[in-house]
Amino acid sequence: MPPGRPAHAALAARLRAAGSVFAEDEADLLLEAGDGDPARLRAVVQRRLGGEPLEYVLGWAAFDGHRVRVTPGVFVPRARTTVVVEQAARRLQRYDRVVDLCCGAGAISVALLGRVGALDLVAADVDPDAVDVAAENIGDRGIVVLGDLFAPLPDRFRGAVDVIAVNAPYVPTASIATMPSEARDHEHRVALDGGADGLDLHRRIAAGAGEWLRPGGVVLIEVSDAQARASAAAFAAAGFSPSIESDEDVDGTCVVATRTT
Repeated sequence: MPPGRPAHAALAARLRAAGSVFAEDEADLLLEAGDGDPARLRAVVQRRLGGEPLEYVLGWAAFDGHRVRVTPGVFVPRARTTVVVEQAARRLQRYDRVVDLCCGAGAISVALLGRVGALDLVAADVDPDAVDVAAENIGDRGIVVLGDLFAPLPDRFRGAVDVIAVNAPYVPTASIATMPSEARDHEHRVALDGGADGLDLHRRIAAGAGEWLRPGGVVLIEVSDAQARASAAAFAAAGFSPSIESDEDVDGTCVVATRTT
């Protein structure tokens, strides 16, 4: 139903009263999700008004021009992660070997396949729910594996990966309590908790990535601006040549760590 019609205006008003900053846009999406079925529309509206993240209500999240399927508990892709996609895409050619590590719903994989084309792609996550959704999103365009960091990767990838693209958890444990409710109360903690300083996974990835990258291959890992130097230092200590890249348009920052030997 186009904006301006009574049902849209009434729904936007309810969403706005409940605290939605983008009430008109959300009303459009919820009306679309209702698909002309009043009972279905009531159900999705009540879920949203009850505080459930919009992406879970819709069943998808917008990311880099794609609708990426998400299910309750699975990490919802954020626009800031497109800084990793942008940096990875400019370093890749078709059929290059890529690992989407801590893949969540597979959003980085979907975006890279869209930007670059066919890739020799493996996505990995420790969360079984995320792996299930990523497999649905990626389909037959890559392999999705369950396990801790590099452990489930196929042996043929050892020493041969061009790009490892990562959105590992980097929220300090004590800071999770201050996150917005939509993340804190709905996303699995394993997708958020980065340890005491937020960089536990960054250090583990720095320690293990060299075994999987070809010489000149890169790790691209999302991080907050405040943590970027510490993350880069962890990769430098592990023998990488790191730099920091930012995209102010999406408020995104990543460390680019190149294997030099």
